[in-house]
Formats: sequence, structure tokens, C-alpha cells
Amino acid sequence: MAFPSVRPRRLRVNPAVRRMVEETKLAPSELILPMFVKEGLTEPRPITTMPGVVQHSRESLRKAAAEAVRAGVGGIMLFGVPVNKDPQGSGGLDPDGILNVAIRDVISEVGDATVVMGDVCLDEFTSHGHCGVLTEDGRVDNDATLESYATMAVAQASAGAHMVGPSGMMDGQVGVIRQALDAADYQDVGILAYAVKYASAFYGPFREAVESSLEGDRRTYQEDPANAREALREVALDVEEGADIVMVKPALTNLDVIAAVRAAVDIPVAAYQISGEFAMVEAAAANGWVDRERAMLETLTSIRRAGAQIILTYWAVEAAGLLRSRY
Repeated sequence: MAFPSVRPRRLRVNPAVRRMVEETKLAPSELILPMFVKEGLTEPRPITTMPGVVQHSRESLRKAAAEAVRAGVGGIMLFGVPVNKDPQGSGGLDPDGILNVAIRDVISEVGDATVVMGDVCLDEFTSHGHCGVLTEDGRVDNDATLESYATMAVAQASAGAHMVGPSGMMDGQVGVIRQALDAADYQDVGILAYAVKYASAFYGPFREAVESSLEGDRRTYQEDPANAREALREVALDVEEGADIVMVKPALTNLDVIAAVRAAVDIPVAAYQISGEFAMVEAAAANGWVDRERAMLETLTSIRRAGAQIILTYWAVEAAGLLRSRY
């Protein structure tokens, strides 16, 4: 018998065979598009550190949301950028604040054609840039912040959000929000819990996008990237408190954590391909160092292969188009 008799390359011989045996497939409906809307803008404003991404005006946001629906994207995650900030982040709680107005705008444009989500966090709205309210000595007050998150989540639900995304990494945030939503008769509004959100060097471009006022860091509430067992504890707590989906952020630097979370829970797992991960590929492609489209799909496939069935990515619309043409 000729050696070798086992030839795995037979299953790679042409594109049709490779498609047939492909183990991990991405679908547009699994992609969530994060979008920024800036109060007072009359036209979109480019974000210099995130090529192709903008701060939207209310009108351009509506158009972009409709485009995302046409592309088949599974959802939209909205972030608001206010003109005025204060220590309490009151703009995030205001029913007529930019984020809640934007949720209403998008719901009126696309209805139930995609999942409309709102970010539940105060960092975009606080003058100090932290994700919660502060004590007199400058520490983030966990329990006082929970009260704000509960109010913020109910305001987003009232605006029409299908799902809310508490991202501040406060202890007990999922349970408090679930109780508040249920008490306000929003039992059907889901919670996408940022269960594992690491303190990361890759958030830099996002902070330009939301015009963050942060001085210092968030290491007293975001997780240490060195810790994986702690991540599973955080996930277990969020599931117990009523999370409908749990998420790992950042995605690419934590593929092992995504896989561990997938093995540990029986609810959907999401991951956020964050601004710095996006910007790295864009910068390398702009310099001719990598093939942009291949790198885009390869990174998204790796996140899907690790176990995340839902991926937040700034490439959602473009990737959806590539996937539709591919399959």
C-alpha cells in the first residue's frame, strides 16, 4: 500500500470541498454592531483611531441601523455621547437623554427586525469617566451605582430596548437590574451581561469614541487579565442573578476564557471584539502588512470557534456582506 494512505489534504482540494467540511461557520445573525450617537451632531463625525467608524447624528444613526438590518446583522448595541456630563452621570438616566432618545429613534426605524440593545454604564456620562458614582474620597461606590444602573435599565426598556447590557462590572448589577425590570413590568427585556470584562490596554480607541473623561484606571472593578478562575466565578454569579446571555470582553486576548465559559454554562455566550483589536487589524492592513478581509474573517472565526455564538464587532455589517457572498 502506498504511503501515506491517510491524506487529510483530500478535504482541502478546492473551495467547494473546504466549504462542505468547514467545522465553524459564521452567520450574519450572530454579529452585533456597536454604534455611537453623539448629542447635537448634524452629520457623522469620524473616529480617528477606528477607521470607518463614526459618532452618528440621530439621523445618520437611523440610516445606519436600517443598513445593518438589510445586511442581516443580528443586533445593534447603542452607546450615547452627551454634550454635558456630571459626577452622577445623570444624562444616562434621563429618559430624554441622548442614549434613550437614540433607542427610540432606532426602534421607530427598524422595530423588531433586529435586536436593539443599550449599554448600561455611566462612564460615557460622568465627568470623572468612571463607570459608577464616587464616594467623597474618590472610590467607586458599588451599591450607589447599582441604584443608577437600575434606573438606567428601566429607562432604556421604556424607550423600547429589547435587551440591556450592564457593562460596569459592579457586584450585583445583573440581579438589581433584573429586579428593577420585572418590577416595572419589563419581564421580556433581556440582559446581556458583561460577565467577564477585563481591564485592558485595548480599550483606547473606544475612549475616543465616547469622549471619555477618565483619569486613572478601572482596575478596582474590571477584572485582572491574569485571572481565569475568577472569570468563571463572575459568570456563575451573573447566571444565578438572571443573565440571559453572558459575555467575555476583550475577545481575542481571551479565547481560552471564552472556551471555558462555553463549557461552564448552558445559556448563550457572547464576546466583544473591542476597539483596539479592530484598530490593530485596520492599521496593519493600511500598511499592507495583512490582507484586511481575510484577517477580519479569520479573527471573527477564531472567536466563534472558541465558543461565542454572538460577537460584537465594528465589522458587523461588512463581515455580514462577505459571509453572504461566501455561502
